Amino acid sequence: MNSFDADTTPGATPEPEKLLLPVPEGKRITVMLAAFEGWNDAGEAASDALRYLSKLWDGKKVASIDADEYYDFQFTRPSVRRTSSGARKIKWPATRIHKASAPNTNVDVIFVQGAEPSYKWRAYTAELLLQAERLNVDYVVLVGALLADVPHTRPIPVSTTSDDAQVRERMNLEASQYEGPVGIVGVLGEVALLAGLPTISLWAAVPHYVAQAPSPKAQLALLNKIEELLQAPMENHELTEEADAWERGVDELSTEDPEIAAYVRQLEEAKDTVDLPEASGESIAREFERYLKRRGKDKN
Repeated sequence: MNSFDADTTPGATPEPEKLLLPVPEGKRITVMLAAFEGWNDAGEAASDALRYLSKLWDGKKVASIDADEYYDFQFTRPSVRRTSSGARKIKWPATRIHKASAPNTNVDVIFVQGAEPSYKWRAYTAELLLQAERLNVDYVVLVGALLADVPHTRPIPVSTTSDDAQVRERMNLEASQYEGPVGIVGVLGEVALLAGLPTISLWAAVPHYVAQAPSPKAQLALLNKIEELLQAPMENHELTEEADAWERGVDELSTEDPEIAAYVRQLEEAKDTVDLPEASGESIAREFERYLKRRGKDKN
């Protein structure tokens, strides 16, 4: 038994299973990670997290979805950029699909990134599912970020839910209890479930008083959760430094305003009270497991 095997001590609580089920030797697993700019993406944490990971793992474009069918360009406007030669070029909103392989694993990742569409959501999600079928996707992980009453000085909460009964039972998850308006993330989740794809959703809670982008601490929290789900250690030292710098910057701003400082202390007290019973080993064990995986990778 190695450090990652389940604890078989009598009376021990069994560790929840990971997202990815074992496959035969030589086979690969394909996971679709999807995030959308806009309503589902507070502080742009979700789209920035996937953008960071796609770049880290050298993702290559494999498909795109035509913008003309799905976007209102008065709302999601194209932008003008300068090319390396100095020429002006219009960049149109689009949904870009990249593929990468997680290093030292049998996992391929399909990144779906773009702005939330304006029109024809059912047709849009059906087109994404056709791409998933073409690319042999086995799992779907939907990534979002929302504004919440959480303090910037504490770890950013990331909720993991699934509407797939088998996934919930296997991973010891809860179904989402949210009722109300949904974004494209929620619609894609339902369509993927109807297509028989095991699907989970990750949502980072971004402090509402620092909602502007970027939000590197929330971005890092999402990447840590993705790392855990895919069992794929990733290098994020640079982003960790950015998250620390972001927190120090917000500290400085909040101390200049007594009302904001008092509000942050109130959020800290509420968060600490909720988390106190859980301050045991589960979160510490996850961090230690992540450390051991990175250490083993560095030795290879």
